Amino acid sequence: MTAPAIVVTDHAFDGMSHERALAERFGRDLAVHECAHEDETVDAVRDADLVFVNFAPVTRAVLAAMAPGATVVRYGIGYDNVDVAAARELGIRVANVPDYGVDTVADHTVACLLALLRRTAPFTAAVRERGWLTASALGPIRGFAETTVGLVGTGRIGRAVAARLTPFRFDVVAYDPFVAPAHLADIGIRSVSLEELLTGAHAVSLHAPLTPDNRHLIGRDALSTMRHDAVLVNTSRGGLVDEAALAAALQEGRLAGAALDVFDPEPLAAESPLRACGGVILTPHAAFYSVSSLDALQRLASEEGARALSGEPLRCAVA
Repeated sequence: MTAPAIVVTDHAFDGMSHERALAERFGRDLAVHECAHEDETVDAVRDADLVFVNFAPVTRAVLAAMAPGATVVRYGIGYDNVDVAAARELGIRVANVPDYGVDTVADHTVACLLALLRRTAPFTAAVRERGWLTASALGPIRGFAETTVGLVGTGRIGRAVAARLTPFRFDVVAYDPFVAPAHLADIGIRSVSLEELLTGAHAVSLHAPLTPDNRHLIGRDALSTMRHDAVLVNTSRGGLVDEAALAAALQEGRLAGAALDVFDPEPLAAESPLRACGGVILTPHAAFYSVSSLDALQRLASEEGARALSGEPLRCAVA
């Protein structure tokens, strides 16, 4: 009997060299799809025992279509598009790749943060529209040494961001209920409550996974407590932010700016008011992207796939 093909439900890569090498090693065919909806994903993964997924919905119905004991490997850190609870019930293993692009995402986050604080986009727009302006025409700009950056979440990326901010002499604080304050203090981060972070930080950067408990963590109430001169950066998950509430805060001058790389849903709707908000940086879920980070992602995912096909323990199992 022919072994089932290794399935890629969807991807955003230039090639599949690591996945093809995996398929050849185990004598499998490789089936590559561009699934976006549940029904087509069900058809793509039917009877498969190894599935690589990017953003396609891996629902209970999709999981049930796979071979018993199958493995799903999520390209990336977050896995909120995978019904992990259903996977556990159905005996299907799920893994992610949490460490492929930490530096790249941290670099993107800090680049956006610095641009917001130095108002590079508003200055550019003003020069184009007015021809020239004084340095103080857009209002005061605080020195980095007098600026507090609040991190919501201190996992790999949050800590990498903190390390990059240190040379600029920012005051870095963080809210993370799962990490002991003493441990954060050892790496130069002051632990605070979420309320203290939101009310005191001049910049807030999100580095938390999306869960049912923290969906729209940054919503109308949270935004109402933030400083009017504060900025928000989200390179984590779009669902952490209530985009309508954020747009309203920006339009009404209750927030100075925002940089968003992730949205809910994606792509960002053409009619989204965020597109017309001044002082906003919008990037198309690109924080993870560099040539080296994508190669590492596919390599690490394929290595996890090899462990699955060999019956070995998964390196980064989440179910």
